Amino acid sequence: MSSITINHSSGQYNLDEKFVEAFKNSMEDMQVLMAEYRCALMEIETKFKVLNEQFSLHHDRNPIETLKTRLKSPQSILEKLRKKQLEYTAENVEKELFDVAGVRVICPFIDDIYMLCECLLNQDDIRLVRMKDYIKSPKQNGYRSLHLIVEVPIFLQNEKKPMKVEVQLRTIAMDFWASVEHQLRYKKNLPEEVLNDLAFELRECANISSSLDYRMEVIKNRLDL
Repeated sequence: MSSITINHSSGQYNLDEKFVEAFKNSMEDMQVLMAEYRCALMEIETKFKVLNEQFSLHHDRNPIETLKTRLKSPQSILEKLRKKQLEYTAENVEKELFDVAGVRVICPFIDDIYMLCECLLNQDDIRLVRMKDYIKSPKQNGYRSLHLIVEVPIFLQNEKKPMKVEVQLRTIAMDFWASVEHQLRYKKNLPEEVLNDLAFELRECANISSSLDYRMEVIKNRLDL
């Protein structure tokens, strides 16, 4: 069977024509689903903006430095389903993929992360699907962040529909490290020895970054911010 090649940030992939045909047939349903994910992102984004504004009324600072939203590209969604050996359908995307819609919240301090997480999850229209705390238990490469999968309702013309959104909460230091590590991870054709050295250096940088976060936390607490 002939195949079609697509480019992805991590390399090239061959997709058989049957898979691509399913992709084309699902385009209309997918456009509707992506619009629904955008609505879910707006709901979560608004919730964090309200929390940020409310906090600023009682303190001299904001717990959110930056707020970013993103939707996975059709190409990335297609590749994820291919790895799961699933057809490209709106039903499969909604049922099997939890990170199509994502919100990244960048905070000055670690305490802000857990405070915002608690405030979000205490809202009666939010349902926690899954939580992974890579701050208390960092990944082996040094990555730190708090990951949530939450379900939030969106209100459409004739129905209320729950939608899943991935929420990542990080400090500024965590985000800087993750951004640099992401760029270095995709460097190609490097000798294994160099890759091992880089992995070691990145873990060391992650430790330094973690120490910085906790020292800044101590200073913040002394100032009672």
